[in-house]
Amino acid sequence: MLLRPAGWALGQIAERRWRHAKPYTSSLPVICVGNFTAGGTGKTPLALELARILKARGERPVFLTRGYGGRLAGPHRIDVSRDDATAVGDEALLLAAVAPVFLSRHRAAGARAIEAAVASGDLVASVILMDDGLQNPGLAKTLTLAVVDGRRGVGNGLVIPAGPLRAALGFQLKLADVIVFNGPSAGHILQPFAGAVLQVVVAPTGDTTWLTARPIVAFAGIGNPARFFDLLEVLGAKLGARLPFADHKMLSEADATTVLDTAHRAGATIVTTQKDIARLGGASGAARQKLLREARTLPIRLVFAGGDEARLTKLLDAALARHRTQRPAQS
Repeated sequence: MLLRPAGWALGQIAERRWRHAKPYTSSLPVICVGNFTAGGTGKTPLALELARILKARGERPVFLTRGYGGRLAGPHRIDVSRDDATAVGDEALLLAAVAPVFLSRHRAAGARAIEAAVASGDLVASVILMDDGLQNPGLAKTLTLAVVDGRRGVGNGLVIPAGPLRAALGFQLKLADVIVFNGPSAGHILQPFAGAVLQVVVAPTGDTTWLTARPIVAFAGIGNPARFFDLLEVLGAKLGARLPFADHKMLSEADATTVLDTAHRAGATIVTTQKDIARLGGASGAARQKLLREARTLPIRLVFAGGDEARLTKLLDAALARHRTQRPAQS
């Protein structure tokens, strides 16, 4: 209750930014994947799944990200042979394994950099996939998807710091065209929403039988570590220890030593997320390098429930067609 006035003030600031903004409209369609709350909804896996769907339909997606956790402001094109998580953040490296990625804190500048690369022939792209930015008014969106954690929903419905929302829910609902529940929804969106409501579930990719061979020590520095730990148990893993860290945290040598010692004492396999491995990839230090060698990852993807992928495909096709009718194709 004490923090509600601060949350209300921050929400008003977010709404004022939108009312006074003059968004840049790119010549390329912009598909935005964001969330109503702070962290841990599955936004990056959904962006990766959208890239797969778009590629299957003959599109050439390019990601636009702010590079959260990295030091670069951009615009900067990700080069996985040279960039590490300290420079560009962990999410940018995961996205770059699937499609080209441009990093820019200023989203309109990032879109212009993408357009320039296309015009010069340095990049082939037909659609921008904007990772995060639901509340950012600087770049006009062709279609906006908001991911909601099916278990946590929107929490107490209050704005940061009183709750998890980035702005008032009623305002944010007007910014979204589609809501995607990650996991079964339990009526978490209690206000009317005129757009489509879809559902995804987390599924591992590849063999998972190795999870049952030995005890597991799991660590994760993501928005919702508990969901990752719970998934391991659903897949049959016996967790000897759950070691959560702050979202996007670059583990210190002491942190890495703690994980290694905990696993070695238990004779356990170390398991973590792809984001955590991406951060370790650029880290120095004997303990962190040893952890990088010993830890295994559980690759996952989001799978749409029922006919929801077909519904999403129709929405994507309609949005892309609408944009291309209104804006001439980039030459």
